[in-house]
Amino acid sequence: MYDIILGFITAFTLTYFTIPSVINVARVKGLCDVPGERRSHTEITPSLGGISIFAGLVFSIVLWTPFEIFGDLQYILCALIIIFLIGAKDDILPISPKMKLLGQLFAAAIIAFKADIQLTSLYGVFGVYELPYIVGAMLTIFTIIVVINAFNLIDGINGLAGGIAILVAFTLGTWFFMVDRIELAIVAFCLAGATLAFLKYNITPARIFMGDTGSLLLGLICSILIIEFIEYNRVLAIEGHAWQIDSVPAVAIGILVLPLFDTLRVFTTRILKGKSPFYPDRTHIHHLLLDSGLTHSQASLLLIIVNLGFIIFVYTLQGVGTLNLLILLLCIATFLSTGLYLYVTKKNKLTTA
Repeated sequence: MYDIILGFITAFTLTYFTIPSVINVARVKGLCDVPGERRSHTEITPSLGGISIFAGLVFSIVLWTPFEIFGDLQYILCALIIIFLIGAKDDILPISPKMKLLGQLFAAAIIAFKADIQLTSLYGVFGVYELPYIVGAMLTIFTIIVVINAFNLIDGINGLAGGIAILVAFTLGTWFFMVDRIELAIVAFCLAGATLAFLKYNITPARIFMGDTGSLLLGLICSILIIEFIEYNRVLAIEGHAWQIDSVPAVAIGILVLPLFDTLRVFTTRILKGKSPFYPDRTHIHHLLLDSGLTHSQASLLLIIVNLGFIIFVYTLQGVGTLNLLILLLCIATFLSTGLYLYVTKKNKLTTA
């Protein structure tokens, strides 16, 4: 318990006190994000906040994690370093999407094959239970890539990606503590501490952005935590543990519902319009909320509350079955986002009339 608290405090403190130096260096060297057509900010702002998040996160994990019960930590750190280097390079001197994806695949492969963090079952979804080793590894890599990029895509307004990461980290960290997976609880609360310190400087008016360095790191850690959350439930189910979760794949998606659903929704609408799913536009849910008249802080807070509502919803209804819960999640999320889209469309028509 003390290691968890100390990890959180260490990550928060180190990140909090390093960010001002990063802001100064970024301004002196001109490493800032310039406002543009698709940008939601109007001031030139440093975009290297992920460096401080990385420093606080990794230092506190290494300092407080009991290595004797977390033998695979070295591989997680290797994957973190790869993602950090990709993000930092892209923030300083943009690289091609193909190179970013190759780096992410390399990091995800380390997690799946070296750290042996893998999905091994679909828990009866579509009638599938046990997965062959290579199929489980490929599904794990795909899941990691999706979550990493989902966090990268929602990092469009102040406080959103960080706020969702903190919510996910606190949720999963608390659960890991309750099931005595202290090493994963430490990782989760170190992430929460580092990100919370960053938000002090990122809330509107933002003094710094996390950049790809930060959003990719948040996505990688959250993907690892959610995969471990899904897998460890198999052990708890055998033991009949009080904190074992039913319909765990659906509950896991509910915990990450905002980044995952928004990515799915945006990609689907772009494809239906005959465009590439990676075509840049302003159709994300957070863009719609800004267009509806909310500020960055209001939009971020609303979306974090909605994500929290979904977490409570899936936890409460975990007994209805995985497929049923997934359908409910998709229907509710689609209904809410469609209602928002129609409201913004009607508002824009009245404004231009």
